[in-house]
Amino acid sequence: MSSQSTPQKQSPEQLLQTANQRFYAAFESRDMAQMESVWAHDEDVQCVQPGWDLLIGWEEVRERWARIFANTKRVRMALSGVWARVEGDIGWVACSARVTTAFVDGFDEALVQATNIFVRRNGEWLLVTHHASPLPVPTRSTVQ
Repeated sequence: MSSQSTPQKQSPEQLLQTANQRFYAAFESRDMAQMESVWAHDEDVQCVQPGWDLLIGWEEVRERWARIFANTKRVRMALSGVWARVEGDIGWVACSARVTTAFVDGFDEALVQATNIFVRRNGEWLLVTHHASPLPVPTRSTVQ
């Protein structure tokens, strides 16, 4: 009897969640090449980040990520409540993220709800829409 385990095939939702994790890893790494690899480079990709206007088209989206990366020293993400759905070659992921960002003169922490929409092309999931909205940060109780 062999002690080797047979690798299990991942479900479409698991593969989509892996693509979503690649997006957040690219965000944390502040590496433009990694960020470019997760996005479709189409005229109709969209990106909305908390407090900023809608960006349409890869060039606008790419420029915003380049500015974010240039102006931050470090980014850490903690995802929770990750939910994924696949219908054919379209998939979407909803999740919450606690984002801690360090700048030259301090840091910021935010809680966001994100929806990421992906298309599958040639077997690879590519991001076409990232929409993040701010959530209220829970206040710490002073009750003892």
